[in-house]
Amino acid sequence: MMMLGAEGAGAAVTVTKADFGKLTDGKAAEVYTLKDADLEVKLTNYGARIVSIMAKDRDGKAADVVLGYNSVDGYTSEHNKTYFGAVVGRYGNRIAGGKFTLDGKTYSIPQNDGNNALHGGPHGFDEQAWTSKQIPNGVEFTLLSKDGDMGFPGNLTAHVRYTLVGAALHINYSATTDKPTVLNLTNHSYFNLGGRDSGSILNEVVTINADKYTPVNKNLIPVGGPQPVAGTPFDFTKPTPIGQRIHDNNDQLKIAGGYDHNWVLNGPNGTMKVAAKVYDPKSGRVLTVSTTQPGVQFYTGNFLNGTRKSPTGTPYAKNTGLCLETQHYPDSPNQPSFPTSELKPGQTMHSETVFAFSTQK
Repeated sequence: MMMLGAEGAGAAVTVTKADFGKLTDGKAAEVYTLKDADLEVKLTNYGARIVSIMAKDRDGKAADVVLGYNSVDGYTSEHNKTYFGAVVGRYGNRIAGGKFTLDGKTYSIPQNDGNNALHGGPHGFDEQAWTSKQIPNGVEFTLLSKDGDMGFPGNLTAHVRYTLVGAALHINYSATTDKPTVLNLTNHSYFNLGGRDSGSILNEVVTINADKYTPVNKNLIPVGGPQPVAGTPFDFTKPTPIGQRIHDNNDQLKIAGGYDHNWVLNGPNGTMKVAAKVYDPKSGRVLTVSTTQPGVQFYTGNFLNGTRKSPTGTPYAKNTGLCLETQHYPDSPNQPSFPTSELKPGQTMHSETVFAFSTQK
């Protein structure tokens, strides 16, 4: 293990680097540990992903609150991918038919989710070994996605910077391209505030700062534009246990097998606002997610089936983790009324998301 340390006099964050196993091409994977008095976060260059977050409960006891594995083998051996902790791209979420048109030219992305392209196609950013370097209080991962990668146009350079500030993990995304392209980068961590071995997340209490969401068709593609959450099981404007309405007789819940939808966040795109809060009554842990993005995908781990297990052998079963993927809306390249996800040469895409941890009695 190599100690890198944080820069700056009296810095409270330490950064260490260690081996994380071998990738399928024989290259070494790395794991970085960011640690301060409040949190310990592990990150790997494989998929620029979050491996673990050790967060304290109301009694000061720390537990890992994200689903993951102890070596890179757990991530590379997944056939039906969960995307645990990964940065997904080039386009996170779904593109209908795997096709979109830019400047009169149609581009095709390999379909890997029925008729859709999901999270950038079958070999997206989650499967790439990003280059890494230490930065003050954190790590920066960089990836060059070449013109034509998974069918997307343009040589795209993406940077993801993770920094630890007290009890909050900041994720800063930036990217440039040499041809017009579409881009939607997000982190796909599965949270369980009781701890990754604690079972169901259905008793956790969620608040989402959104008056509207985007209903979907049977292929989980938004249809009909944003609709009010009021009077539906999608109203999380007030704190609500996840399990309170997840089994309601509702067509949208039946299509997704639970929650797997995009909420339209209140507040202007590009400005930092609270997207969601999660509270675990048993442990007292609270996660507050803030972002500059226009939407958040709330997903309740509906496709987890127990075939994958935690490092201690606990099955990762249905509803044992939840995702809050800050994002542009699904299928935005094909829906002109949605905020644009296009990135042009000469522009730099910037976005930020913060995962902040606290406790409640």
